[in-house]
This record gives sequence, C-alpha cells and structure tokens, in this order.
Amino acid sequence: MKELDSDLNNKIFNRWFIVIGAIMIQVALGAIYAWSAFTTPLQGTIEIPSEFAFLKTQTQAIFSAGLATFAIFTIIGGRLQKKYGPKKIALLGGILLGLGYIIAGFVGANFILKLIGIGIIGGAGIGLAYVVPIGVGIKWFPDKKGLVSGLAVAGFGFGAFIWILLARPPSLLGFQGLITVQNGVYTIANIDSAFRLYGLIFFFLVLLGAIVMRNPPEGWKPKNWNPSKEESDNSKKKKSTSLLPKEMLRTKQFYLIWAMFLIGALAGLMVIGNIQNFAKNPIEGFMGYGFSQSEAFDFAVIGAAVCLPIFNGLGRIIWGQASDKIGRKKAIITMCLFQGIMMSIFFFTTSNPIIFYVAAALIGFNFGGNFALFPSATADSFGAENVGLNYGYVFTAYGIGGVIGPILAGAVQDAGFSFLYAFIPSAIMCFIAALLAVFYQRDI
Repeated sequence: MKELDSDLNNKIFNRWFIVIGAIMIQVALGAIYAWSAFTTPLQGTIEIPSEFAFLKTQTQAIFSAGLATFAIFTIIGGRLQKKYGPKKIALLGGILLGLGYIIAGFVGANFILKLIGIGIIGGAGIGLAYVVPIGVGIKWFPDKKGLVSGLAVAGFGFGAFIWILLARPPSLLGFQGLITVQNGVYTIANIDSAFRLYGLIFFFLVLLGAIVMRNPPEGWKPKNWNPSKEESDNSKKKKSTSLLPKEMLRTKQFYLIWAMFLIGALAGLMVIGNIQNFAKNPIEGFMGYGFSQSEAFDFAVIGAAVCLPIFNGLGRIIWGQASDKIGRKKAIITMCLFQGIMMSIFFFTTSNPIIFYVAAALIGFNFGGNFALFPSATADSFGAENVGLNYGYVFTAYGIGGVIGPILAGAVQDAGFSFLYAFIPSAIMCFIAALLAVFYQRDI
C-alpha cells in the first residue's frame, strides 16, 4: 500500500515544484548578501552620522559571524534533514532566520545583541535551510545536477538584489526605501523597524518554500531518462561506494575541493561585504574622482544591489549548466582563472562607473559559480545519496572564507591602508585555486 501511495504521489507531483520552492527559500536566505545595505547606516558618515556609530570592523564582524554560523549549521542541517526530513528542517531554518532579525530589531545600538541576533541566530537559520533544496534538488534531477544546483541556489543571489533595493534604493530610481535619513541622521528606530519587517518576510518565504521539500521515492529516476553507459557505471559505483562524512574526510579529493571553495568564497565575500565602503572611499573610490556624496552612494548601491547580486544569481545557473556540458574540472579551472583576473583589476575600476559595474558584475558572476560547481562536484566524487550531509562539510570552507575576506578588507580600511592590500592577495589565491583544480578528479 505504501508503494502504491508513493507511485501515485510521484505521478501527481511535478519535480519542478522543487525548484520553485528552492528559489523561494533561497530568496529569503539571500538576506545575508544584502548586508552591505546596512553597513553605512550602522556606521554613519562624516556628512550623515548614525545613532549606532558602529566601526567598519564591527559591521563586518556581524557579517562574518553570520557567514561562519551559516557554514557550521549546514553540517547540522545535513544531519537533521537525513533524520527528520527536509521539510521540517527547512521550516526550522526559516523560524531561526526570521527570529534573529526580529531580535536584532528590538535591541537598538547594542552591538553584541545585534551580532547574536543576525550573525548567530540568523546565520544558523540560513545554514539549516540552505542544504535542503540542494540535497533534495540533486536527488530529483540526476540528469541535470549542475543546472539544478545552480537554479536551487540562484534565489540566494537574486534575493540580495531585492533586499538591498527595498532597504536603500539609489535616488535615481525614484522611490524611497525602508532606511531613510531623518533630520540628517540614520536613526535607530528607522533601521530597527527594517530589521523587524525583514524577519517576518523571511519567515513566510521559507515557510512557503518548505511545503514542497521532500525526497523522491527510492530508486526513482526521471521519465524517459536513460543515463549514458559512463554515467550508469559511475552511478552503480557511487551507489555501492557512496561515502559518509567520516569516509569522505579521509580522501584527498575532499581537501582539494575544500581548498578551492575556500579561495573562491574569500575573494567574492571580500567584495560583497565591502563594495559600498570601497566605492565611497575618499581616496580610492568615486569620491576621489570628483563625485558628490549622493552620486557616490548611487554608484555604490547600483554596484552592490544590481550588478553583484543579479550576476551572482546568473552565475549559479550558467556555470552549473556549463559544467554539465564541459565537465566540472574545466568549469572550475576557468572560473578560478577568471576570478583571479577580475580581482586583480577591481581596485582600479572606480574612476569610471561603467567599468566598476562591469567588474562588480563579473566578480559576482564568478562567485555565484562556486555554489553550482562545488555541490555537483561533491555529488560526483562522493555520491548523491549523502550529498546533503557531505556538502555541509565542504561548505565549512565558505564559512572560513567569510570570516577572513570581509574582516580583512574592513580592517585594512580602518587602519588607513589601501584596499589594494586586500584585493591583490585574493587574486593570487584565485590563480592558486585554478592550479589546484588541475589535480581535481571526478571519481575517487
């Protein structure tokens, strides 16, 4: 009877609902990439002070705490969804994410409680929910692993676009965002109300997406899909040798994938977390080239709210699809080389807004590719059966990169040094990652 129910559900259920639910969840989780919209209001400027008066390093510490907690809880989320099912864990993640932002919206200028609410509680919620659509999606789409990995997390990048524009749109777009200047000051009441509203929205989006999160019946495969002989042989091999984390951690392939992901995450997150600070820096940014404060703000927000997030989302889809066609190894090598080039020149792009937009967009595009290529590489190398669990361990690379990259760039600026001292070392590391990818092998 149970088998008949599964067959009936399988006939009724369209697997593309998984993708729709995944995008809804990831749009909410993309809140973490919208953090740059809050950095200036929390820090203040010479022209517009803030009642918070946080240091740049403090705002980056909240961002980095969120990234680190996010990474740690992907492991926990992978374990819990295997035990309790994907729907319950996605919902738990949405509750924590929403709760974290709501808490942060009631604590005023208390830096520690802001860090706990958004960085720790919110980051934990993101980590729990994040692995659900990836693990579920790869199981429903064995024929399109790269593409569906990209689609499943594309909402993460597009979500940042939505939340940044909703919070602080450029004046040239003609509408007012949630965060406004009141009597010449960024006020606690105004910014905290934005945090509370975001918390409610994030919870309801994840709730809606979680409804369709479920694994396919055992042995299920897409209709009319017949894997090639190579894929079939590889699938049989992985079914018999699908690794658990303790076994995966003994392989060289894991550390190779982990190191490449670390570098890719560090470079991208350094720019995402600091793009507005960089663009508005009086020495290195637009303000140094005769632009007014409002013009510099518009240029910086367009770079942060449009170029980076949108191309971040597109990169997840396009790199994922490309890897299905040219192979994971070639895609990773190309992506790392491309990112190394872009990080090398990004420092010199603020003399021209168009060049700055293009560079920011391409950095976001390459950064997004990490989240399509490395889940697929994890499934390729260690088996799809435990990908939700195994990818949590791979994802710890993202957490460490998220601590090092943004805080390094923030500390460089607080110390009065040039952003060049952050960008160039990151570029060199990207070239090293491309070299490491040469030694990557799909099969263990």
